[in-house]
Amino acid sequence: MDPLTLIATAAGLGWASGMRLYAVLFGLGLLGHAGVYELPSELQLLAHPAVMTVSGLLFILEFFADKIPGVDSVWDAVHTFVRIPAGAVLAAAAVASADPGLALAAGLLGGVVAAGTHLTKAGSRALINTSPEPFSNWIASLGEDFLSVLGLIAALKYPLLFLILLATFFVAALWLLPRLWRGVRRVFTTIRRLPNPRP
Repeated sequence: MDPLTLIATAAGLGWASGMRLYAVLFGLGLLGHAGVYELPSELQLLAHPAVMTVSGLLFILEFFADKIPGVDSVWDAVHTFVRIPAGAVLAAAAVASADPGLALAAGLLGGVVAAGTHLTKAGSRALINTSPEPFSNWIASLGEDFLSVLGLIAALKYPLLFLILLATFFVAALWLLPRLWRGVRRVFTTIRRLPNPRP
């Protein structure tokens, strides 16, 4: 792989993992199993039938859990401890055959990108959940499904385009994250101030 493709692959796996980890695992396994995309040697185990079965079941579970307001935020909170390290491991494994030093750098990049994506996603969804109607939640969730697939395809097939889009995403995220944090803090402050019902 040329350096641009290496960076885009590492960043793309981190970004997509921060958004939809199990879709990434199952999708890569499916592409590798079908022979559509040649997985790097360290990621070929994703095409193993047992791995595909588990990642496929988790993908289905995540797909539906992410459509239920409130459940999606709990799912995101738990997956803070899963998506970020998984993004780092996938990014490192994708380039491990090239050079151990590159693999470590890719792992660091993948972890940072996964963290930024995950925090932006989780914060925005927590705010969307304050809306009483479920439609905004469903639209956001389906948009994330769509974006994660397109982003991963762009990272693997059109690395320069992906890196430009990723830079745009992170500029927007840097502008948005402080506002999301203030909004989430206001929600928790409001909840704490609610009167406790007396027994």
